[in-house]
Amino acid sequence: MTTAQAQDLLDQLAVIDAGSELAQARETRDAATRHAQGSYETIFSADDGVDFTLAERLLLAENVARWHGDSQLASHYAERLNALPDQGNTARLESALDHGERLSFKPASATAAHLQALQQAGWSLDAIVTLSQLIAFVSFQTRQLRSYRLIGGHSVENASDRKIAAGYWRHDGKTHSGRSAPKVFTQAELGWEPWIPSKKLEEFDAEQQAILARFGHTDSDYFRLLGRNLPVLEQRTLTDKGIFYTSGGLPRKEREIAATVASKINGCIYCASVHSRKASQLSKQTEDVQHLIDTAPGGILSEGQSPRWQAQIDFAAALSATPPTASSAHIARLREEGLSTLEIVDLAQSTAFFAWANRLMLTLGEPFDD
Repeated sequence: MTTAQAQDLLDQLAVIDAGSELAQARETRDAATRHAQGSYETIFSADDGVDFTLAERLLLAENVARWHGDSQLASHYAERLNALPDQGNTARLESALDHGERLSFKPASATAAHLQALQQAGWSLDAIVTLSQLIAFVSFQTRQLRSYRLIGGHSVENASDRKIAAGYWRHDGKTHSGRSAPKVFTQAELGWEPWIPSKKLEEFDAEQQAILARFGHTDSDYFRLLGRNLPVLEQRTLTDKGIFYTSGGLPRKEREIAATVASKINGCIYCASVHSRKASQLSKQTEDVQHLIDTAPGGILSEGQSPRWQAQIDFAAALSATPPTASSAHIARLREEGLSTLEIVDLAQSTAFFAWANRLMLTLGEPFDD
């Protein structure tokens, strides 16, 4: 085991055997592995200049991990919290815990008023972004851990072979600012507007502007909003690229299907529009992708798909539930369809990343279609 692996939190908590196919797959996906760890270290360093103490971060993370059914991850955060000499004043955490529970279980129910309530409770705009990143990131961690444990043959909590249905989404027809909002899932291009102000480009220094430009984030309200904590955004972007833009393993079209499935479970019309469109472009199976995104709340997403896509969709849906229910039976079916360990890791990571992405898109703003 390399030094980097020995220090990797997911490696430790998933008990990944050195030299196993899973360990080799994570080495192959080195960028995703390193920057998932980098995201953890950045979020829980609390030296980013944001008014959000380490004690507050760890207490919130412990609760989010428990809501997602991962007692080992929750214990990790509790141990770190208990080791602090001063656990600080957590009086304002009631509002943050309410936000965390909402993002965990029903992210599509979030509204602009919820962010206003956080501000009234004393959370700054920068802290609200960091708070949302933390909750969404721990959601991502729990799904990575579950998939690694299943691939490694370890037992998991809350396992079920029951098919997970498509989730609820907002369909008010108007955004908070009065723009026309999409009522149904679509492969068409959509806009997105934030509920709290994005930082203006001139508010970033030259080095920070260069980071935004390197990732193509300069003109995006969404990314300049996340830029309120730029170190976290940078690690998140590198994790994204390590998961979706790597060669070999699961075909890119199926990574995009996984992103679409997670977005259907969480009710994120914007993310589903982007990634269903990419899936259609790459697979040339536009009707099959449209059938997937047309699935009504309560409907089974895999119905009518090919056996290979059914196995992948059912696994991605079960991994996206809160708490996740993916089981060893899902892994067995993926292997029956010929997926290698690396391909299953790609599928799991693509799904898990959208536990993170959806929770930001749904709770910091909303899509518009005009």
